[in-house]
Amino acid sequence: MPHSAENPLLVVSDLPNHAPPFDRIEESHYFPAIEAAITQARLNIETVRDNPEAPDFENTIVAMETAAEVLGYATGIFYNQLSVMETDGMQDLARKIGPVASDFGNDILFDPRLFARVRAVYEKRESLGLNAEQIMLLDESYKGFVRGGALLGEDKKARLREISARMSVLGPDFSSNVNKATEGFILVVENKSDLAGLPEGAIDGARHMAQEKGHPGKWVFTLDFPSYYPFMQFAENRALREKIWRAYTGRAWKDAQDNSDLILEIVRLRHERAQILGYPTHAHYVLEKRMAETPDTVFSFIDELKTAYRDAAKADLEALKDFAAQDGLSDLKPWDVAFYGEKLREKLYDFSSEDLRPYFPLGNVLNGMFTHFSKLFHLRFQENSAYPVWHPDTKAYDVYDLTSDEFVGTLYADFHPRKGKRGGAWKTGYREQGLYHGKIERPVVAIVCNFTRPTADRPSLLTFDEVQTLFHEMGHATHALLSRVTYQSLSGTNVLWDFVELPSQLQENWCYARETLDLFAAHYQTGEKIPEDLHRKLCESRNFMAGWAGLRQMGMSQLDMLWHTQDPAQISDVAAFEDAAMADVSLFPRLSGPVSTTFQHLFAGGYSAGYYSYKWAEVLDADAFELFMERGLYDPPTAESFKNEVLSKGGSEHPRILYRRFRGRDADPQALLRREGLCKKAGM
Repeated sequence: MPHSAENPLLVVSDLPNHAPPFDRIEESHYFPAIEAAITQARLNIETVRDNPEAPDFENTIVAMETAAEVLGYATGIFYNQLSVMETDGMQDLARKIGPVASDFGNDILFDPRLFARVRAVYEKRESLGLNAEQIMLLDESYKGFVRGGALLGEDKKARLREISARMSVLGPDFSSNVNKATEGFILVVENKSDLAGLPEGAIDGARHMAQEKGHPGKWVFTLDFPSYYPFMQFAENRALREKIWRAYTGRAWKDAQDNSDLILEIVRLRHERAQILGYPTHAHYVLEKRMAETPDTVFSFIDELKTAYRDAAKADLEALKDFAAQDGLSDLKPWDVAFYGEKLREKLYDFSSEDLRPYFPLGNVLNGMFTHFSKLFHLRFQENSAYPVWHPDTKAYDVYDLTSDEFVGTLYADFHPRKGKRGGAWKTGYREQGLYHGKIERPVVAIVCNFTRPTADRPSLLTFDEVQTLFHEMGHATHALLSRVTYQSLSGTNVLWDFVELPSQLQENWCYARETLDLFAAHYQTGEKIPEDLHRKLCESRNFMAGWAGLRQMGMSQLDMLWHTQDPAQISDVAAFEDAAMADVSLFPRLSGPVSTTFQHLFAGGYSAGYYSYKWAEVLDADAFELFMERGLYDPPTAESFKNEVLSKGGSEHPRILYRRFRGRDADPQALLRREGLCKKAGM
């Protein structure tokens, strides 16, 4: 392979678990590596295609599965680093790499001789004696060709090439615009009186940020969530709340980073691709490969939950309005909701979200979370400085089976916001578990978050929501780490999209349990455990404004589905379309930008026609956790069953089969509403 000795992306890493050598990778390496890797992958694919032997599972399906390993390694590193260390140079590279990689993918899908070999194996699948995972790989391989356009005529294939190439740059451009719009605003506070109501930690963080931003002696708040949201919750200065709220909700709309035109182009191209492939809409195309299967099923699911949440949400809003009126505010606005919501919770439960923050120093939470996963799945986490990292904030861990001491995988953790890092939280993989250069290797996994930074006076102190976020992302990570399959494409989180959130959302439930909290929750100054009355208040307030939050989630799901089941040729105004789509779930008129222009899940991620999957999986996780509550939170047989029947299997079998094996039945749809207090908790 050309230049492999000089390019660290083109050789198998000599680091533990063949982890990426981040200290040796430079921006200049990416494009030459990807070009060289494509050249090598083409040769491998041609070898499969031109094999004179009759096509069989090994010489065709497995050979194709492993033909582009180097390319997958190089592009995986590039796109992951684009999310955590974006520069203008990386963004320029994304615009070059996307079309080149897309063209290579289409060359495979549109090769008739290659497809003929795959089809020949598929048509004799019943006689091959394949196991469940092999059947799934064969099925995915064949349907991947069909869904990619292998059966189309040349003119339609040519148009799909154009669409794929264009789509490969639109998502990164959308995400870059959101990042730049987020970074482009700061709120500089000069008068200490304008900080009234804010917790000490938020003030210290703002002072520290002001130093970094060149405003010594002042306070700076940004649109990064750990800075923005506490301001919305606690700042008594209503005018400043409105200012920062309008900046946050107006990102990437009617500014230099306006995403409106990108959205319209994305949905039009998705719709055109679906119709070329024979589907009525993009949603029909996507949902064919989901548990829900059809748009009608998803809309029915949304309508059912929307009905359950709407009255509760209206009651939540009326309670807020009544409470604000007692404070002299007669015109509650969106920038008042978090503030008065926090005040009302304090009144009803004698509890504020800030009461818990001192008990959640990040280091303690991380170690306690590791202990939790040790108790649950017998894992041991050991920090390893032998792994180079992409930023000083990042740490690397070796993960072992606690019982056998067998190596499980590599875990990176990157926790704090910075310039060039995407907002939010996610799990990603630098290499999936499975076949890699002829051997079944263990995975290389990362969790990425944007938590409150430490200051000179205090460590990073998490909110309870951030604790749940950490457990959530680690749930995804364990899904990848505990995978025990043969093929990377079926490993870990490579499952149907409306099942992928089950292992992550399930973990959030333990955050309310005293037994789990006692593993890590201790006051950062005194070491005191969370007092019993504070824990009781946390649990009692769990469903505070659940209707409001649930209706918002269903509104986002509905917006997603409507974007992807309409004829986008009829849509010319993003905001007007969104207003109509959200009319029956919006309890306020839109007073700033539309949600769509920053909706990265839809337009720069994998959730298009799939945002409903968060709630779909919540039904599963609520039902699954009821079993743990019945048998014991750390009951070994129950945990082992979940580990062996769900986590280890990845996408090697249909998730409905996996869930039934674990639970003994399908999920009870009422489990979620029971947990949220929106229906009677029968027998609980």
